Amino acid sequence: MDAVRAVAEPRRREILRLVWDAELSAGEIAERFDVTFGAVSQHLKVLRESGLVTLRQDGKKRFYQADREALGPLAAYLQSMWATKLDTLAELAEAAERVERSEGTDS
Repeated sequence: MDAVRAVAEPRRREILRLVWDAELSAGEIAERFDVTFGAVSQHLKVLRESGLVTLRQDGKKRFYQADREALGPLAAYLQSMWATKLDTLAELAEAAERVERSEGTDS
C-alpha cells in the first residue's frame, strides 16, 4: 500500500501523530483507542509495510516511531493538519470559556 492510501485512514493518521515525536510500544498505542489490540496491530502493520513507521523490537515488546523522512511531502501536510486541529480546539475552548464567564455575570 502506498503512503497516501495508508494515511487516508483516520486511525492510522492518529497513530502517526502519537508516534511523531516519541517512540511508543504497541500496547501504549493500543490503549489510546477504543478498538481491539488486533485492530491497532493491523493498522501498525500497514504503516510499517508502507515504510511510514519504524519498528524496534526489545524482547517481546515492539516499539514504533514515525519515519518522517519516508513520509516526504506528506510529513508537512500532516503537521499542518494537526496544527489546524489544535488551533480549532483552542478556539472552541476559548469560546466556551467566554460563554461560561458571560453566563456567570448574568446571574
